[in-house]
Amino acid sequence: MTSDPPSSPPAGGPDDHPEDQVGERPPSTQPSVGRAGAIMAGGTFASRVVGLVRTAMLTGVIGTTGYAADGFTAANTLPNSFYILIAGGALNAILVPQIVRARLRPDGDEFVNRIITLSLAALFGATVLATLLAPLIVPLYYRTRSEEAIALAVVFAYVCLPQIFFYGLYTILGQVLNANGRFAGFMWAPALANVVAVVGLVVFIRMGFPQNAAPGDWTPAMIAVLAGSATLSIVAQAVCLVIPLRRMGFRYRPVWGVRGVGLGEVSNVAKWTFGSIVVSQLGFLVTSNVLTRATDLGEQAGDPTAGLAAFNPALLLVMLPHGLITVSLVTALYTRLSEAASHDDHAEVLRLHGRGLRLPSVILVPGVVLIGVLAPYVASTFFFTNTLEETKAIAIVLQGLVWMVLPMAWTYLNDRVFYAHQMTFMSFRIQCVTTGLSSLGALVASRLDPGLTAFALSLGQSCAVVVSSCVGFWVLHRMHGHIGLRGAGAMYLKLLVPAVVTALALAALIAVVLPDLGERRGVGGLVEGGLVLGVAAVVQVAVTWGVARALGVTEVAAALEPVTRRLRRG
Repeated sequence: MTSDPPSSPPAGGPDDHPEDQVGERPPSTQPSVGRAGAIMAGGTFASRVVGLVRTAMLTGVIGTTGYAADGFTAANTLPNSFYILIAGGALNAILVPQIVRARLRPDGDEFVNRIITLSLAALFGATVLATLLAPLIVPLYYRTRSEEAIALAVVFAYVCLPQIFFYGLYTILGQVLNANGRFAGFMWAPALANVVAVVGLVVFIRMGFPQNAAPGDWTPAMIAVLAGSATLSIVAQAVCLVIPLRRMGFRYRPVWGVRGVGLGEVSNVAKWTFGSIVVSQLGFLVTSNVLTRATDLGEQAGDPTAGLAAFNPALLLVMLPHGLITVSLVTALYTRLSEAASHDDHAEVLRLHGRGLRLPSVILVPGVVLIGVLAPYVASTFFFTNTLEETKAIAIVLQGLVWMVLPMAWTYLNDRVFYAHQMTFMSFRIQCVTTGLSSLGALVASRLDPGLTAFALSLGQSCAVVVSSCVGFWVLHRMHGHIGLRGAGAMYLKLLVPAVVTALALAALIAVVLPDLGERRGVGGLVEGGLVLGVAAVVQVAVTWGVARALGVTEVAAALEPVTRRLRRG
């Protein structure tokens, strides 16, 4: 993931447009999609860059293989997993469409405040309960025969699980901002969270605590600094959104009670969203067990093996282009999709869907192919504080996982169309397909040699997302007829062929000219790898775009338009 109030009326609400009539479309107060996308892309980019620094430092502190690494990874992943399970997807699916629709209600402010009050109360209760049940929850996600490792993971979980409430608070406040066209705060807050986490890791290192420590060597001070700073970062991410909310004049007044205000529709939406999340988290449970089991088998055999602690850094690299490109653009489109769907404007929904399908491709296609082909160099460069064995573990996962970036973008876009139409039952069905196939792949991977488990599992997840995206397209085709897949497919092919040829040529050239690339560790390895990957990325994009533009891909010109406009002005 990506990555996520009191009540005077939100900016752009009914009090700002008293002339609006029920059933008519209120004037759009949203910034242009391009401007909103640029704002969010900037925040996402800053967050991802600092996040990579944080992850590189974290893997240097705890490693990417071993009991302690998997224990902290599992414990610090639980808050996000449980927040998503309890409320995350429901809040994302409900808040934006309901706040948009609230503009047409005479009691819109009270309606929104009731939803927010109920959400906060539910989050608080769930957070307390999950924290108290940490000793029972951790063994469900962390499969190992080491009692010391389990005990350490439980202590980590006690410190990390309060993050659940603040993840929820961040999503609630952020979606109020998004629904009113204020995207900057929501997208820049994670950058602040990552800065706080980096500061915590710097403190950990400067205090002279041992790195890659065994479970029995962790002291209360080490746990407090590492896990405490992780939780503090999520607190900062949520609380900082109060500033942009106050600046736009938003004030929160708690409103209790849920009967008689039309929340039945919300409940209907929420039940399917909750079902989707339950299914996805069951899939994560399988993934976590398979990966931690692979680590356990490797430790028992004395052979460090890629497991959960290697999976998460690789997933972070995969989520970088997804969050920077796909989420930024589709989030900017989502409010407009909700508005169009609420007025049954099917032509506008299809236009926005087509835009979301085509525009990200000019960057995603060459980027995904380059990362997949050069995965060992990418891992060794970004995780320059780790040993070669640890970066190889990340690269193994990355080579299987990176291919899901494109179908994940399609699935993300399709889901937002279903959410805008209040069709969360369809997202539930598609999620069942995704989770079922990825879990089947994970179970097959668990029967392989532990050294192959992480790669096979990652490749299975990529295949599962491909299938689910195809199912989503089929459903949209049944709903709307022609949705432009043939033209989009031709465009993707015109980008894919030159991207693959260029990436393979670059890999061969690097192997001949720089055979030792990636073996240098520390800052020198970062600089060397960064320079080579930077040049490779420029060549990859330039060749792919040049060939694609010659083949008639107009989206390349659209991507270059801000640059060419400035050149023309100059």
